[in-house]
Amino acid sequence: MSRPLQPQYDISALEGAWRRGALVVLAPPEQPFLAPTLLSPELRAELEATWGPGVVVGSGGSTGGRRWCLQPLTHLEASAAATAEWLGLEGIDPADCLHLNPLPLHHVSGLLPLVRTNQWGARHQILPPELLRAPEALVEAVALPGHQPVLISLVPTQLARLMAVPQARAWLRQLAVVWVGGAALPEALAAEARSAGIRLAPCYGATETAAMVTALPPGQFLAGTSGCGQPLADVRLRIDPLSQALEVAAGRLSPGWIGASGALEPLPRTADGWWRSGDGGRLGSTGLEIFGRLDGAIQSGGETVFPEQLEQRLRALAQAQGWPLQELLLLPVAEPGWGERLTALVRPAEAANGQPATGEALIAMLQGAVAAWPPPERPRQWLLCESLAPTSKGKWLRSHWQRWLQSLEADHSPER
Repeated sequence: MSRPLQPQYDISALEGAWRRGALVVLAPPEQPFLAPTLLSPELRAELEATWGPGVVVGSGGSTGGRRWCLQPLTHLEASAAATAEWLGLEGIDPADCLHLNPLPLHHVSGLLPLVRTNQWGARHQILPPELLRAPEALVEAVALPGHQPVLISLVPTQLARLMAVPQARAWLRQLAVVWVGGAALPEALAAEARSAGIRLAPCYGATETAAMVTALPPGQFLAGTSGCGQPLADVRLRIDPLSQALEVAAGRLSPGWIGASGALEPLPRTADGWWRSGDGGRLGSTGLEIFGRLDGAIQSGGETVFPEQLEQRLRALAQAQGWPLQELLLLPVAEPGWGERLTALVRPAEAANGQPATGEALIAMLQGAVAAWPPPERPRQWLLCESLAPTSKGKWLRSHWQRWLQSLEADHSPER
């Protein structure tokens, strides 16, 4: 297309680009430079000729860091068709539905409601982010029709925020399906939703799989079944017996990622064609159960966050600015509604006179540096730690510092 979409994403511009056979980069607002620069004209033309219209959208990746994932429109439409078949098995006519959408279009789970409703001939309504942060205002602004099924996809953080307000809990109870994914659903939140009669459908998916590949029917959820349900009709799942990694086979797997070299890096697959995710799990009689990430990533507010990458960014920034930072470590701490949030351990460098630098001033500078970062990447707490250091080989014993942090939070003396 001739120009990148603005952060609010003009849907008519997106759909027009697809009609012209164009590939669109859906960059998040905090990284608008990606839209015009991620694809060279030559690569764009090559990908459009091979795959037709589609999107390049951010993904947590299976291991190792954030990636920019190619998903052709045909793959997104295949995902929408599989979801329609799942709804049909639930006795819901997809064409009759109103699909509420509180997620951004640069998130694959926010893009799919648009694709689904276009394919089904259903209604699509975007919910502005500020409404999800003000549940009472959401209930006032979004009256639910009594004559048609209403669908919504939420991450656990959003669900928890709505569940905390009685009016919003009653509003949720009127929905036909509340898909919840993007991070583990806390057991306490699931129990609260069951008690309130909310028709949750815990699900699992990834950008690489064009969103949802499993979903637990609401009736089974309300009856007490846990997990993410059985695979959708166009998907096969298996568990690698050695690593316990979940592996996926489907026609809608991404062709690959746009690499640092400016070329398409094919999606890695096993010798027999399966994509190995970064999640561990098991398959049982009721479907998929996810244990968690197998790499160093954490799930925070429905987003995949890689602490080591963020540490590298902060260290590089401190060095460029001449800030007195000796060591920095980001550790996850469980937080209800978010899954996990980051806590930063900071060790200031010594000043020229051999005295420690003012730690409070250093922390203030670091906090200012991350103020514009997405909330899941922004440490919620900053702590001075004068003994913070890696091993003699330069390796971080993260489990040791996690225990240090737990000891501090328990009001013990972690330094002894």
